[in-house]
Amino acid sequence: MQITFLGTSSGVPTRFRNVSSVAVRLPQRSEVWLLDCGESTQHQVMRSELRLSQITKIFITHLHGDHIFGIPGLLATCGMSGSVKHIDLYGPSGLEGYIDACLKYSETRLAYTIAVHRVKPGLVTEDQEFAVYCAPLKHRVTAYGYRVVEKDRLGTFDVAKAQAEGIPFGPLYGKLKQGETIVLPDGRTFDGKEFVGAPKLGRKVVYCTDTIYCDSAVELAHQADLLIHEATFAHQDADMAYQRLHSTSTMAAQVALGAQVKKLVMTHFSPRYAPGNDILLEDLLTEARMIFAETYLAQDFMTLEV
Repeated sequence: MQITFLGTSSGVPTRFRNVSSVAVRLPQRSEVWLLDCGESTQHQVMRSELRLSQITKIFITHLHGDHIFGIPGLLATCGMSGSVKHIDLYGPSGLEGYIDACLKYSETRLAYTIAVHRVKPGLVTEDQEFAVYCAPLKHRVTAYGYRVVEKDRLGTFDVAKAQAEGIPFGPLYGKLKQGETIVLPDGRTFDGKEFVGAPKLGRKVVYCTDTIYCDSAVELAHQADLLIHEATFAHQDADMAYQRLHSTSTMAAQVALGAQVKKLVMTHFSPRYAPGNDILLEDLLTEARMIFAETYLAQDFMTLEV
């Protein structure tokens, strides 16, 4: 999976940071999934290596403007491209009404189909390769975090071993790859499990914003390869974090530590920590790393391989 940060500011865009959106690119199937879609997300996609035509799913954490104002424009542009067939949108109650109203009053008619799904804690969507789960977070409005899970894949098939045993190339190899038992015409029997290496563990990416520290975020992020967590405020501004139900840098690090994740990337930064102010984002990074060493700051257009 390839992760691209399209917007890393909170509340309002800044000169160098757009509002919330993260793209999850699935190269093996030429798809892009969006986590949130703040204003100008479509512009950010166009400035990146991503393609609007590959967007198939959009997951919305909550209905605050800096997370949803980009949806109508993106849907309209995708319709004009002529290459989009269908987009699924997932989010809390009210998302469908918001989208319907935007399309209705702007008289926007899409040349493709969309489906809006109201999420609830647990499994959100699943196919043969991926599953997405959500859990409630603690914010001023209903909000959810998302866990994108790649299912475990079969181990590497030992072709050389099969050839050494004189197993003829063809459909039998496919059965062995699936771990099945085969019988050759000469009566010899082979267990496919002896020709396949250990399963390749699927990757796990978790996205939590907007929220103050909560146990459900820790549970959702359990042993994730990557946790993307908001860090709107510095530790010394914790009073504001509690008032507005947002996280500090140290809260994000505590979630990462408690969940035993491999890497934490903080995002959704308040503009108050822009260059020239008393507290800078580097200070938030220092605070977080005192709790969880593998912490990094998100930047717009930063791309990570998971």
